[in-house]
Formats: sequence, structure tokens, C-alpha cells
Amino acid sequence: MKILFTKNIDQSIISKELGEDILVDCTEVIKTRPITINPFDLKNYSLIFTSVNGVTSFFKNLFKPNEDFTAKNYNKIYCVGEKTKRELRKHGFGTFKVLKNADALSLFIIGNCQHEQFLHFCGNLAINVLDNELPLQNIKYKKITVYNTEEINPLIPEKYHAVVFFSPSGVRSFARRNSLEGMTLFSIGETTSGELRNYTQEKIFTSEENTLTSIFELIRKELGSKI
Repeated sequence: MKILFTKNIDQSIISKELGEDILVDCTEVIKTRPITINPFDLKNYSLIFTSVNGVTSFFKNLFKPNEDFTAKNYNKIYCVGEKTKRELRKHGFGTFKVLKNADALSLFIIGNCQHEQFLHFCGNLAINVLDNELPLQNIKYKKITVYNTEEINPLIPEKYHAVVFFSPSGVRSFARRNSLEGMTLFSIGETTSGELRNYTQEKIFTSEENTLTSIFELIRKELGSKI
């Protein structure tokens, strides 16, 4: 059994989670680069983060949120995923609401936050769920690009029994020069699975949470007899 992870994962973690006998390769299929922008006043805005890269790039640009709820112009912070939440914690900030994906965040905002205005700090290839849905509900929303994602499009001649994907851009980068047919496909979250469906009719196994722990649990469940 040979598995390809489409991002670099510590081999000691893989061995711990999947055992010593399984053959695992890791190949980066995308790369990210922070963008330098001038920080501006965030007063009266609610902030959205949908990735760890969005958080790190936001703080590299020296933005200063105000999380003091007793202040007049504090910033509510919404995020997608536990990893994004933990990255915000590293910088000393909590979150008002954490949702598992952009679709869930969109539905929450539409149902509960009609009178807020939002700034979404994200990459150039961020999915369009929020900017497709929120303006239709007359909710003020704007993307602020703080990092670029480049699809590397590597050619991978090695044959694998299974491939693990972590983002829609990673799927596109891999699929441009490699076939998805005849392999077991694992995806970290429904958004990434949705992108995979654009390229294959193969069955896709989707983790319940956007975490490494969840994807490892899924691999063990589906391939347990083979690893």
C-alpha cells in the first residue's frame, strides 16, 4: 500500500498514525507567499479568516484588531476550522464563531449577522462561497488578499494506491498533469471534495473535520485491512 499526501507532513506523525509498514510520500503541489499591504483601521468591521495563511499574513502586515467587547469599535472574529482558530490564539486573539467550512459560515452570517460588515483576509485563490452569497443578502463583504497561492502542477510518475488532498487549489494543481482514476481518494473537508468532483467520478472519502486527526482516522477506517 502506497499513499501520496499532497503536502508535507512530518514522517514521525504519519508513522505514529498509520504504522511503520505503510509507504507514504509527501509532495507539495502548491506554494504560498505573503503579500505586503499597508494596514488600515479595522473599526466597525467583523473579520473573517478561512485559513492559517490568512491569519499569519494578516499579522505580518501589522494589522491590529480590537477584541475588547467593552470598547465602541471592537472587531468580532469569525473563522473556518480549528487550525485557523489555533493560529489566532497564537497571536493572542480568540474567535467569536468557528465554523467547519465556508458554506457553514455563510449560512451562519446570513441567519445571524445581517447588520454587520465583513472583511475577509484570504489568498488570491480563496473560494467564492462568501462573496457569491453574502452580497445577495445585502450584507457588506469585501475580500482583502494578503497572500498568493501558486499551483505548482507537478508531474508525478509514481503510481499510488491512494492520494490525500488538503485544498481545492491542491486538487487543481495535481489534476492538471496527473490522473485521479483508479486510486482511493481522500479529502480534508467537503470544499476540497467538491473540487475533486470536477475531475473524477471515483468515490471520494471526506473527513468530518478539517484536521489531520480526522483525515488519519478516515484513512485507518477505509484502508485498515490494507495497512
